[in-house]
Amino acid sequence: MSPLKSFSTETYGKWILAGEHAVLRGCPALAFPLLGRHIRLDFRPGTQTLDVRFEGEHGADLKLLFHGVIENAMKQLGIPQPLLGSFVLHSTLPVGTGLGASAALCGAISRWCHAQGWISDDQIYEFARRLEDLFHGESSGVDLAVSLSGQGIRFVRNGEQSVIRHDWWPNLYLSYSGQRGMTSECVAKVKRLFESDPDLAQKLDGQMRESVETAERALVATESVGFALLKDSLEQACACFEQWGLCNGDLASHIRTLREAGAIAAKPTGSGGGGYVLSLWRGNPPVSLQPLLVATLRPLPHSKR
Repeated sequence: MSPLKSFSTETYGKWILAGEHAVLRGCPALAFPLLGRHIRLDFRPGTQTLDVRFEGEHGADLKLLFHGVIENAMKQLGIPQPLLGSFVLHSTLPVGTGLGASAALCGAISRWCHAQGWISDDQIYEFARRLEDLFHGESSGVDLAVSLSGQGIRFVRNGEQSVIRHDWWPNLYLSYSGQRGMTSECVAKVKRLFESDPDLAQKLDGQMRESVETAERALVATESVGFALLKDSLEQACACFEQWGLCNGDLASHIRTLREAGAIAAKPTGSGGGGYVLSLWRGNPPVSLQPLLVATLRPLPHSKR
């Protein structure tokens, strides 16, 4: 094996406006990066057995994930030799909350593998997606696409991706429900609905597709028209989560709290079952809630490695 090379990269968290779950069956999804939440990976080669340090607000969350991902990567690449050197992973991304931490980690490690010459540039995304299957059983790839590009994208599972056009930017905020959700369990629950009630399952996929189409129209309409459309889109998507049985407990309670405080609409973002909630506001949220909210800043087209 050739000597390893020094490498640094940063990958981002993500949030989904609409398209969750149905994206696995060909529905588009609209997803944006959360540029303020990221994983930064730094690697330096050395002569000692691999040393890994975890830093940052959520660095410790990555301890169990990292070793599983790096072992899986080495196995897929057929690299039996022990790695020598040191990794430092700095994370501001919480794990298990729907913000795409596993995708950001898999994307960073896939880029590191490319830097070592083990995969080509055009293999980075697909290799990372296979690594992410370790967590989700079946990854749609949308989290990875956003995390690696740092852009808001319209994503279709067949590989079609385009930068989302928007002529205005709504007051959208993210807030944690206080309840963690397991993506693999949520995906499995929706799939079981196709076995127990296929008509309802198909109807909900169609409803989520309509939510995506409504959101797309909202972002390119005038703000006055677009706001009403975006409210409809979020309500359509939230109804899907409710009928999938993925909007219960603390998650449902948190959504009620946001609405009672003045949010025009709110929905889970990610797989549901817990995690973060996306809420739409006409103006600034109440001061009492602001410490709990993370603004979705107007995305700028760029990418970063």
